[in-house]
Amino acid sequence: MYTKKITEDLDCGIILTMKILGGKWKCCILDAVNKGVTRPSEIARYIPEASQRVIEMQLAELLFLGAIEKCVEDEHAYPKRTEYRLSALGESLLPILAQIDEWGLKHGDAIKERISELEEQL
Repeated sequence: MYTKKITEDLDCGIILTMKILGGKWKCCILDAVNKGVTRPSEIARYIPEASQRVIEMQLAELLFLGAIEKCVEDEHAYPKRTEYRLSALGESLLPILAQIDEWGLKHGDAIKERISELEEQL
């Protein structure tokens, strides 16, 4: 079994929060589920930049960490209809996501300019 050489400080709030929000698409997935986009295929269409595999992996992590809940309607139907919804823990992240969105919109022009400069250098 793999063990990390440097242990994480699980008494640090930032590290604990990043366990849930860290990951390229987790914030977007939580936002999508909050907006009613609940099926995995819908989430993939909502975030076309992310691959289906990455979305599935990050959904699994969010599920494991308790930020979302998985609902399987009629388990006898084929294919099973799987949907996700925010848990109480996930709902408690919504004010943080709103602040992240607000910050991004406020500083978006400056960030876009820096991204363009960086891409020109590459």
